[in-house]
Amino acid sequence: MSSTVGNRRKFIATASATAATGALGFPAIVRAQTTSLRFQSTWPAKDIFHEYANDFARKVNDMTGGELKIEVLPAGSVVPAFGLLDAVSKGTLDGGHGVLVYHYGKNNALALWGSGPAFGMDANMLLSWHKYGGGKELLAKAYEAVGANVYSYLYGPMPTQPLGWFKKPIAKAEDIKGLKYRTVGISIDVFTALGAAVNALPGGEIIPAMDRGLLDAAEFNNATSDRILGFPDVSKVCMLQSFHQNAEQFEILFNKTKLDALPPKMKAIIDNAVEAASADMSWKAVDRYSKDYSEMQSKLGVKFYKTPDAILQKQLSIYDEVVTKKAEDNVLFKQIIASQRSFAERTVRWDMDTNVNRRMAFNHYFGKKG
Repeated sequence: MSSTVGNRRKFIATASATAATGALGFPAIVRAQTTSLRFQSTWPAKDIFHEYANDFARKVNDMTGGELKIEVLPAGSVVPAFGLLDAVSKGTLDGGHGVLVYHYGKNNALALWGSGPAFGMDANMLLSWHKYGGGKELLAKAYEAVGANVYSYLYGPMPTQPLGWFKKPIAKAEDIKGLKYRTVGISIDVFTALGAAVNALPGGEIIPAMDRGLLDAAEFNNATSDRILGFPDVSKVCMLQSFHQNAEQFEILFNKTKLDALPPKMKAIIDNAVEAASADMSWKAVDRYSKDYSEMQSKLGVKFYKTPDAILQKQLSIYDEVVTKKAEDNVLFKQIIASQRSFAERTVRWDMDTNVNRRMAFNHYFGKKG
């Protein structure tokens, strides 16, 4: 064997060893292949809700070191907002970000995670019921009942949503009668019973409908979303406080087949990223919603009014009638209501007895405001 051939073989062997161990003799870092998932939200790109969806994706992407990459498209990029569940279930999308109430047409029991008074629970307490009080298992049953091949994560407690935006203040329940009004979920039944002509529209379609006179009034969610979507351009009156969506939260959907195929470490990261995003969302909401609430009054001329107690009480009475009827036709609906009620009786009593009234402290430091 010539020295040239021997040197070449020696070089190849050395190069192979270097590639395996690294130039300094340490094991080489082998980059794992990136798994990419395509999500869609049910929100317009400009809405803070779509920002929340991207916040979750960014946490997953960062925590996996790039091994998993979630891309989130805005509503309508692949399917309409109300078509998200079917698209994720079929694998047209790998996942999505929305709210359970948007699936109301599949099984009305799905609306119980946010559409209604939740027996006095706020959204964080409803999430507690979901994780520790049996809600998660009941939701899995609901999706199984409609044949959805999905895995659902609930997160992100929302503040109580306004009664809505109107042409003039609503003083009594009769003022709602005859209004062309937008809402979703079980609230459709409640406002229909109040005499409204209800049209369930996704967020991005509300303002154009109000602008064209197809709606007289509407509710969406919060000060920031409502400002961004353009409510102050079509109305200057917003009624705060309502039981129609007192305790809602977001949903992160995965195609179950896609999620099950991920390594256990990746799924554990997703589990924890959901909870991290839940906390971050609630903190961001306090900051952003309060700023927009203040600026809509000081800069845009919006007048906010508290919904009269008589209307709130009427909502509760009608809601009870609606859910009693629905429970007669849907065993799972009845099970969910019973589970929530049992959890709420204990937890809401504890919450009210334990936490001090914040309005007293606010009035002490900042003066009485209404």
